[in-house]
Amino acid sequence: MTSQTTVDKADKAPEPVSVPAPAKGLRGHPWLTLFSVAIGVMMVALDGTIVAIANPAIQKDLGASFADVQWITNGYFLALAVTLITAGKLGDRFGHRQTFLIGVIGFAAASGAIGLSDSIALVVTFRVFQGLFGALLMPAALGLLRATFPAEKLNMAIGIWGMVIGASTAGGPILGGLLVQHVSWQSVFFINVPVGVIALVLGLLILKDHRAENAPRSFDILGIVLLSVAMFSLVWALIKAPAWGWGDGLTWTFLAASALCFALFAIWETRVKEPLIPLALFRSVPLSAGVVLMVLMAIAFMGGLFFVTFYLQNVHGMSPVDSGLHLLPLTGMMIVGSPLAGAMITKVGPRIPLAGGMLLTAVAMYGMSTLESGTGSGAMSLWFALLGLGLAPVMVGATEVIVGNAPMELSGVAGGLQQAAMQIGGSLGTAVLGAVMASKVDNDLAGNWTDAKLPPLTPAQLDQASEAVQVGVGPVPKGTPPELAEKITSVAHDTFISGMSLACLVAAGVAVVAIFVALLTKRGTNAEAGAGAAHI
Repeated sequence: MTSQTTVDKADKAPEPVSVPAPAKGLRGHPWLTLFSVAIGVMMVALDGTIVAIANPAIQKDLGASFADVQWITNGYFLALAVTLITAGKLGDRFGHRQTFLIGVIGFAAASGAIGLSDSIALVVTFRVFQGLFGALLMPAALGLLRATFPAEKLNMAIGIWGMVIGASTAGGPILGGLLVQHVSWQSVFFINVPVGVIALVLGLLILKDHRAENAPRSFDILGIVLLSVAMFSLVWALIKAPAWGWGDGLTWTFLAASALCFALFAIWETRVKEPLIPLALFRSVPLSAGVVLMVLMAIAFMGGLFFVTFYLQNVHGMSPVDSGLHLLPLTGMMIVGSPLAGAMITKVGPRIPLAGGMLLTAVAMYGMSTLESGTGSGAMSLWFALLGLGLAPVMVGATEVIVGNAPMELSGVAGGLQQAAMQIGGSLGTAVLGAVMASKVDNDLAGNWTDAKLPPLTPAQLDQASEAVQVGVGPVPKGTPPELAEKITSVAHDTFISGMSLACLVAAGVAVVAIFVALLTKRGTNAEAGAGAAHI
């Protein structure tokens, strides 16, 4: 199968595919399939945020350095982001049911191994395995939904799928805080074992394998290597840029290596018989717009939310559990909004809901730029709720646009694209908005410090103070008199808020750009190909 053939299938009406017999009993039942994959997806999404709460306890218990603890997150994130598309291809080749079940088993086993680890090196190693198996699981879940649900119900299914991801991601800090506080940091990982067992049993009983007649039969090994190196170099540069500096040679070396490998990958994909990603797939303007929209949404959402957690905990002095509870309006609106968005997209198509969602996201990010150190819970909840309401249709609609506009035999690759776009967008958002924050703090701190008539700082002390202020912490030395400490903290909080305000305004601008991208989307032209359960 050549890349041109794939595009023809993407651009024209889909060819008839063999439709399985109506589901009888448990196996292959669409809504039970959704429930089954949601358990596995919940496990992976929850782990993306729940571990952050456990990091301080892990650091103390295992005697790890700050850099070691960073690798607990970075190792997982890198493994997940780099292998998502390849994992999706594995599902297209061998079947999404098998890939999903292997992902569930591996993720749960790696989680249990982390809980039993007695060194930081083992924790990081098994976190990498978690990322690899999570990458197998996520695109396979979308592939199973695409193959099981008919077109008229696919958006609702994706809406519930997005609801599970949103609720799990936002609920991670709350559950993590409770487990670490009342049980142990190991329990944060052990909890995945019984959840994984439930997902495995349900998967064995319920999931039915659907394979397109023209599914790929070979592997693009060189393409996998080139894309993996390109993705690793890009994500690694974004992760390390805040520490290295955006002007540092190492940052640009990895960015250049990424660009080179992406270029070589693009050239190779036009020549191989069965490419990893047929580039002609991107001739579908709606699919390309969906990928770009997912990146922009993740930049605005994850980048902006990154600073909000510091704002709640370090400026308002909330505990991790309390800060998670204050984000419940965001979670609640995503839970309520995702299925409603799915129903709306089914009726009117994705264009209006997607553009409206990004408009609400832009307004919410602008509102968050007005937060002050004394802002009450009511005002915060309003903007968080509006953000959740805006994100819900984008999560659902962009996913449907990407997966629905891809040929059935590439549904796994499309699912990998969707997830990879979100991971890259989140990394970009954190890195770019982090740079905006750092620049604003560096520019304002010295003047604010002087205006408050605080004792002068040496350049080295100012750099150290700036690093603390970037996360909302007042650089108060031990033994500082209470009155002076309060003044230092006030300056730090005001400077942090000015940086967060600018970062949120940039995020709002990104959301505005995404509104226009959303206008290029349309309903999936190949969605009918997945109507394997037309007799729901």
